[in-house]
Amino acid sequence: MKKQAADSKPGVYEISFSINGKREHRSIRSSMLLIDLIRDHLGLTGTKPGCLEGECGACSVLVDGAAINSCLYLALNVDGKEVTTIEGLSLHGKMDAVQEAMIRHGSIQCGFCSPGMAISIKSLKNRYKLTGKKPSREEIKKGLEGNLCRCTGYVKIIDAAEDILSH
Repeated sequence: MKKQAADSKPGVYEISFSINGKREHRSIRSSMLLIDLIRDHLGLTGTKPGCLEGECGACSVLVDGAAINSCLYLALNVDGKEVTTIEGLSLHGKMDAVQEAMIRHGSIQCGFCSPGMAISIKSLKNRYKLTGKKPSREEIKKGLEGNLCRCTGYVKIIDAAEDILSH
């Protein structure tokens, strides 16, 4: 539970959360954004700062399995939660099936949007896994809204998502 940090300035709080399976305890400013905590304080640079307005999706991470824009999300809100970044999709040096599908379908061009796209596809996978149904191509497109890519035209990204979500 977030509480005012002992022996600290006003506006500094203690939070405890899990990131990529590792437990973290941090003292943070109440105004700190999650992207800043991830990149600047935890050194996980796979999450990209893009527009910093929640429009491009490059900063997407999973919070309790759902994709969020970390550039708009206060770090205080991860207290007691599980955060997964692009680095957390790989386990013991083995890529997640989402990452493998993106490579197989050639959906990675410059790579800037790729982490956010992979996170969004993983979030879709988590959501549809609960329902037991397979999403249509239109539902996949809807689920990837909010992720901008200037290189691929989206077809290969949607193909990769369709591949991984059909299993």
